[in-house]
Amino acid sequence: MGLFSEMFAWWKGNTIGTRLFTLRKGIRVGEDGLGNVYYRERDGTRRWVIYETLSEPSQIPPGWHAWLHFITDELPTEGDDAPRPWQQAHRPNMTGTYEAYRPVGSVMRPRVNEQPLDYEPWQPK
Repeated sequence: MGLFSEMFAWWKGNTIGTRLFTLRKGIRVGEDGLGNVYYRERDGTRRWVIYETLSEPSQIPPGWHAWLHFITDELPTEGDDAPRPWQQAHRPNMTGTYEAYRPVGSVMRPRVNEQPLDYEPWQPK
């Protein structure tokens, strides 16, 4: 996609304005396992991320999240990003897709092998 898509693809988070600002004032400080690249301003007042794929903030690991929001000044190391055995892999937000969570009683939920409701929904007359 290249430079042309960056001029207009605001949903990727790396528009031409972001690229120019990063080239002019940014210092690359690291990259996470998903390919997201992290930058800081030369005077240290701003920090930002350039996403590898879509601009999805839930992809940012906890260590990098803390660094981005000035909770800590220490950069995360490679060992910090290693997932614990009980952690699940990242899954993007499913809202608006067929995999979105729909509770029992929702009009959007399919009626396949559903348990009966423990309440009686209100029906207009």
